[in-house]
Amino acid sequence: MAYADQEMSGNRIASFVVVALLHVVVGYALVTGLAYEAVQQVVKKVTTVDIKKDEPKKEPPPPPKKAAAPPPIVAPPPKINVNVTPPPVQTVVTPPPAAPVVPIIAPPAPVAPPPPRVQPKQPTPKGNPANWATTNDYPTRALREEREGTTSFRVSVGPDGRVTGCTVTSSSGSPDLDEATCSNVTRRARFNPATDGEGQPTSGSYSNRVRWVIPKD
Repeated sequence: MAYADQEMSGNRIASFVVVALLHVVVGYALVTGLAYEAVQQVVKKVTTVDIKKDEPKKEPPPPPKKAAAPPPIVAPPPKINVNVTPPPVQTVVTPPPAAPVVPIIAPPAPVAPPPPRVQPKQPTPKGNPANWATTNDYPTRALREEREGTTSFRVSVGPDGRVTGCTVTSSSGSPDLDEATCSNVTRRARFNPATDGEGQPTSGSYSNRVRWVIPKD
């Protein structure tokens, strides 16, 4: 019995030793493996560079297009009458520029003539002017129609004292009485001729009138 107990005790010890060695090996293996993995992780972190690629910037999307408004309703243009009378053309006449004002130099005053030695005179009748036209010279028709009137006249007298012309200055209203006046005065009147400043005969004029009155029987 004692031998058997010793043999079993030796087997247990051997078993314990084997188990202990196995634990040691397994622990070593575990420690060694864990250390190796830790070193690998450190090396990986040190050697690995985290390079991030530059991502392109994204542009914001364009704003949504607004819906186009419908075109406005346009009424058709009114009919144009082509045959339109053109407006009158007004011609503007531009007046020419005013001529420059040239001062007028008055000529010197003429020298006054010397005073006449003799005072000039107008013609004067010779005889009685009432005899130049009488009732005997009354025109027949005017006498028959009983027309009366006064004719004023002016005669031109030459240097010889004779009448050179007769003009009616105021009518009697009857042409035949006016004509009889100038006819008789031109034929019968005689004058002292007019004289100039030297006393010499010259032309002049004389004025008077004839009153035609129907004679009473």
